[in-house]
Amino acid sequence: MTDTTEEQTRSQLGHGLRIATAIVAVAIVFGLGLSNLLRHLDSYEPAFTQWAALAMLGVPLAGEILLLVRRRSWGRTRRAAVALVLAASALSYATQPDDRTATGVDWIFGAANWVGLVVLLDRPLRIAGAFLAAHEFLALLHLLLLDGPSRGALARFATGSVTVIGFPLCVAVSAAALHGLSAAAAASQQEAERVRVAEAVAAASHRRRRQRLAELSTSTIPLLEGLADGSLRPEDAAVQRRCAIEAARMRRLFAETDAVADPLMHELRHCADVADRKGVVVELEARGQCPPLPVAVRRDLTEAVLTVLATAVSHARVTVVAGPELVSVSVVADSGEVELPGPATPGVLVEALHNDDIVWVEVRWQPSREPTGGPVARHSLRPL
Repeated sequence: MTDTTEEQTRSQLGHGLRIATAIVAVAIVFGLGLSNLLRHLDSYEPAFTQWAALAMLGVPLAGEILLLVRRRSWGRTRRAAVALVLAASALSYATQPDDRTATGVDWIFGAANWVGLVVLLDRPLRIAGAFLAAHEFLALLHLLLLDGPSRGALARFATGSVTVIGFPLCVAVSAAALHGLSAAAAASQQEAERVRVAEAVAAASHRRRRQRLAELSTSTIPLLEGLADGSLRPEDAAVQRRCAIEAARMRRLFAETDAVADPLMHELRHCADVADRKGVVVELEARGQCPPLPVAVRRDLTEAVLTVLATAVSHARVTVVAGPELVSVSVVADSGEVELPGPATPGVLVEALHNDDIVWVEVRWQPSREPTGGPVARHSLRPL
């Protein structure tokens, strides 16, 4: 799973918490806060600054409601919103009467904290904690400079801070825990997807291998049965050629599942290894960059070549020319007259030339042209 998926999971899990926090903030600001403001309106001089502070708190709340509807976050406007909340607190404290910090007159003490939490709910816990500390510092500064640090005022401030900091901080901790759970859920989902993909790949590979083994059994099993019951003689040259061809096909089958940069060259090397074990000198050359090829195309490109390699007597030369418009595999060897299988994949053409014991075979695949695979085009060259 990508980071985008994890972010989507986190957004889905946190959306409900954002809605609940926004509802609480609106209820506190325009419920309890507005009620205290109206009840002590005569205590403020001038009173319009308190109304301005209330309006300033309303701007982030309105923005949060709009963002919730659009399912978006604050983004770059978050700092401005937090600065607006702290400015509202400072403006309210500037015109509050003395000795009223953390009382009913100080309506913004228990209101601005929730508005700031609404803006910072999806941020790390340390950021929400820093905002609550800044909000608490403004109230403490008003208490120390204007009210006087009496024991009763400090006790009242400490008691009020329990709810002003404690409740929003609990919500912030819950949000941080929710973010951690969403990350764990995203990681679990990613691991589950990885396991499902690995199982699907393994099952598909197993099916392909069983299918290929079933295809080989049509030619390999009769050969083994003939050798076992004595109807085929190991010293017979024709039997030896059949064994070499089947061995090359098996080597190619095993090589098809290897994770390599160039599967075609990898499979050809395995096919050439059978000839090399018989003492045949094999030269393998490659030119160009081979495009990704389906397994069926690679099999048709190598089938005729491995037949020639498996039946070569002393030397063979394999050349691969690859490009986006053409992939050609050709082989020259002293194999004599050899029966070549026809291609089964559309777009694959096989051409063979014979001159006494020398055979030249070329297999071409052109992705832009896909005629139906057919028999091998054979030509005989006579020496002049």
